[in-house]
Amino acid sequence: MKANNENPVYAYDRLEHLTSWDSDWAGLRVVVAGLGVSGFAAADTLIELGARVVVVDGNDTEANQTKATTLSIVGAAKTLLGAGSMDSLPLVEGQPAELVVTSPGLPPALGILADARDQKIQIWGDVELAWRVREREGRKTAQWLCITGTNGKTTTVGMTESILQTAGHKAIAVGNVGTPILDALRDPVEYDFFAVELSSFQLHWTYSLSPLASVVLNVAEDHVDWHEGYTNYLADKARVYENTQVACIFNANQDEIVRMVEEADVVEGCRAIGFWADTPALSMFGVVDRLLVDRAFLDDRRHQALEIAAVSDTGQLPTKHTVENALAAAALTRAAGISPEQVKAGLQNYEPGAHRIQLVANTHGVLWVNDSKATNPHAANASLSSFSPVIWVAGGLSKGVTYDELVQNHKDRLKAVVMIGTDTDALQSALDRHAPEVPVHNMTQSVLLSNQTDGVAVMQLAVAKAHEISEQNDTVLMAPAAASMDQFASYADRGNAFIDAVTDLVNQINS
Repeated sequence: MKANNENPVYAYDRLEHLTSWDSDWAGLRVVVAGLGVSGFAAADTLIELGARVVVVDGNDTEANQTKATTLSIVGAAKTLLGAGSMDSLPLVEGQPAELVVTSPGLPPALGILADARDQKIQIWGDVELAWRVREREGRKTAQWLCITGTNGKTTTVGMTESILQTAGHKAIAVGNVGTPILDALRDPVEYDFFAVELSSFQLHWTYSLSPLASVVLNVAEDHVDWHEGYTNYLADKARVYENTQVACIFNANQDEIVRMVEEADVVEGCRAIGFWADTPALSMFGVVDRLLVDRAFLDDRRHQALEIAAVSDTGQLPTKHTVENALAAAALTRAAGISPEQVKAGLQNYEPGAHRIQLVANTHGVLWVNDSKATNPHAANASLSSFSPVIWVAGGLSKGVTYDELVQNHKDRLKAVVMIGTDTDALQSALDRHAPEVPVHNMTQSVLLSNQTDGVAVMQLAVAKAHEISEQNDTVLMAPAAASMDQFASYADRGNAFIDAVTDLVNQINS
């Protein structure tokens, strides 16, 4: 890793000096692009700081109109809603904007952002703004532990929050999950730590972030259209390591992440700490005899390791990737000074979110597992690796991904595939090529449904078919490897449909 003790250089003197809540924000002309949760929090914060704010959103919905009214009451200069409003950068009270703050999901090629770049107007995300205002006279400044990765972010953030809270600290999960960071900064509670989940979109617009410790959990091709290529996606993920103070924590299984750490500009003295679900080398976290161990944060790490927790402490159905998430959370919190005993207690106290390797039922020797959160092949790969033999409930909106590697890796553990979703051609083709002997049952096509987007009806058929072909010691795993919006409102809606269908089945079996 390269040391970097210099502050970032900015094009405009005024922005360079906006480094705390108490800086001179008054009269700063800002356009806030996007009126979602983070956009509203950004606009509200900037207005409170005294900036002159114009808010823009391409959706003229009732919810946005309500938000616009609220912002107008508290002092927004103007709100522009509806088609065309995001095509170019508006003026702020008749003058050019000095800053644009964008919601994370808006692509860089969007007209309003492209216009800002052409005018050489700086663009921040809400995370950059939050970092700039984190220090406030008379209040404690929270330390940031930052987490990113293609999959596992939310679980690791939750584990990190649980460990910190169990250790007696005031801590909260913020960022891409839970509370917007700007709302947490304005909370009357003075937090000791933020466990910050960061998406690649959010990292794209950060510049001066300097976390206490940071981690990239894993990387795989995702959102490559937004980033205009996998190389750019990796570059944005790598930004989480820039200016890290104590520890850059990395998945030692992935060369791409190792290179990120090697090339990062960090604060002098920052350490590189690896993890994997295997015997750890020096300055790593790993697993020995079903125990999570630390060979990084102890004096005699060449000859000893500290026991952190048992694999069984990582969840109801411990899997390789949940163990890796727990190791990452343990490393982050050990970097923050949390004791091994407190780490263990925090992992034991952690309650995982729904739809992530969630045991729904165990009936007649068959496990029914809901991993609706597995919305891409990388996430489904982690789930499939954990069970065998598997009746795999899969399918949905593929988002242009390919399934060849996923099917090749797991064809020997597949007993059958039960398809849901309306966009299954890519998955079917991969199965035809690499696992032609595996039976495939397409529930969307198997009957003439009045509406093939009726996800509940399709899921009921899928569960019934899985029960019909299941035998003792099988696992029925719903890990779709695809998005849900073709037949469901969200991955949570899809997961709940699976849970309800399995619950109905179990009640019928037991009646």
